Amino acid sequence: MSPTDSMFLLGESREHPMHVGGLILFTPPDGGDAPDMRAAFDRALGEPDADPLWSRRPVRSLATLGQWAWEEDEHFDLSHHVRYDALPTPGGLDELWNLVSRLHGTLLNRDRPLWEMHLIEGLADGRYAVYTKIHHALADGVGAMKLLRRAMSADSERTDMPAPWAPMDALVPTRPEGASRALQESVIAAARTVASEALGLVPALTGTVDRAVRGRGGSLSLAAPNTVVNVPISGARRCAGRSWPLKRLRAVATAAGATVNDVVLAMSSGALRSFLLDQHALPDRSLVAMVPVSLRPDKQCSENQVGVLMCNLATDTVDPVERLTTIRESTTQGKDAMRGMPSVSRLATSALGVAPLAVGMVTGNRALPRPPFNIIVSNVSGPAHPLYWNGARVDAVYPLSVPVDGQALNITCTSTDDDIAFGLTSCSRAVPRLEPLLDRLDAELDALERAFE
Repeated sequence: MSPTDSMFLLGESREHPMHVGGLILFTPPDGGDAPDMRAAFDRALGEPDADPLWSRRPVRSLATLGQWAWEEDEHFDLSHHVRYDALPTPGGLDELWNLVSRLHGTLLNRDRPLWEMHLIEGLADGRYAVYTKIHHALADGVGAMKLLRRAMSADSERTDMPAPWAPMDALVPTRPEGASRALQESVIAAARTVASEALGLVPALTGTVDRAVRGRGGSLSLAAPNTVVNVPISGARRCAGRSWPLKRLRAVATAAGATVNDVVLAMSSGALRSFLLDQHALPDRSLVAMVPVSLRPDKQCSENQVGVLMCNLATDTVDPVERLTTIRESTTQGKDAMRGMPSVSRLATSALGVAPLAVGMVTGNRALPRPPFNIIVSNVSGPAHPLYWNGARVDAVYPLSVPVDGQALNITCTSTDDDIAFGLTSCSRAVPRLEPLLDRLDAELDALERAFE
């Protein structure tokens, strides 16, 4: 197992579950209903074959020299991982999120493969819900969403689709001949560049620290204040989500000369500012968000270029347009700085920004004197077309993340078709009610739209 993957097992405890999750809402096809979807899953459960990704479990023993490793579970039991749940009446979204919150707060069994899928019936509006959780050692949030989407289709008429846990060759086309050799050659070429790129590592780290001292955008923050969400956490979770038409965010982004991700951050900033004001707990200094960002020069580029930036959320500013302007400047400065770095330097400077949190998580020394940032806000782009599973349309995919000590609230977004879904995950002791934050996100989008009319 890679050191990064094993870190999530080493840092896990009852109070600190380390799994990500997702809630998918399906609308049955015309002429169908929720019982038809259950029947489709029943048929899928009749085919117990699973991809090796889903049937391996973590082990640590003398044979692995005390390190975490993966092994095939010889007693793999699909019925343990795929479960049916039903909502109590009245079967509304409140009941659904209450169930998902309870499920998201329980640890995965390390004696088995580290995932569960819950098929949820009883929604009064006739829809069907599927909640999935996957340990962070098995997949990160982006990877988990890709795994779920891989099981879907853009063809609303297709009815022979395998289960999400089916072997990968049943879900996606076989890799073209020669792709493996091309991958090997690319890895070798990348390895050859590491030595030369390492020469720029010290200047990159020095520049990152200098930008942090000067309060400019980059991968490191020295200015995050303490807030009521930057506290030790318990193992209980609270989850909630809501969707908005993506065209609304695009319109604001176009009018402001910003990106959709900047608007997501501005919505989050306004919601957090209002939330903290109501509790008489808004710091004088602005909150700082840790933001995973794409550094690709254009959308046609297939190379994966991702960095971690610290964004000034401008929560100390009253005007929503000024907040968005500050956010845009902060993310632009950070992206510009990182684009000029080789990939090794980008990784190193990104690691520098999250190092205090990672060290505390692995060592168990979670009493940080000051948070390295206040909140993680992540936006994962999804397909621009509708998705289906055996004719049932995906209405929304709500991503759910991992709160940790000092980070009791997480905001993660993903888009599907022409909607963007916000998934909020919190420690229920520190932030027990998330619905008011969703209302504040809505109010902030309204305020931005009015400002640019």
